[in-house]
Amino acid sequence: MATIFGLKNCDTCKKALKWLDRFGIKHDFVDYRDNRQPPEALTAWAVKAGGWDALINKSSTTWRQLPDARKAPGSEAEWKLLLREHPQLIRRPVVVTDDGEVTQGFTDNGFKKRFGIDK
Repeated sequence: MATIFGLKNCDTCKKALKWLDRFGIKHDFVDYRDNRQPPEALTAWAVKAGGWDALINKSSTTWRQLPDARKAPGSEAEWKLLLREHPQLIRRPVVVTDDGEVTQGFTDNGFKKRFGIDK
């Protein structure tokens, strides 16, 4: 079972969900704009992603429009606050499986590897 965290209007999230449906992989979808994730989840995702910077989509319009002072959070608390205020900054989708593994993004080959599909 996988839980896909993303935005319902995100094209990449839509592609990921269609892929999971096509291969019959059970999943739930959570729009993290409507269902803000607790700070503990954000921290766990950042750890698995390789740090707060790796968790962020810095090519997004939201990131580019942030004041420079907000683009350099000085503490974990500031990162959590930034992502609670602007969940759309999180690189998507975030995929969490029952084994606790967390990955980000979607590609056909990446998902085949992630879910053990040889087709």
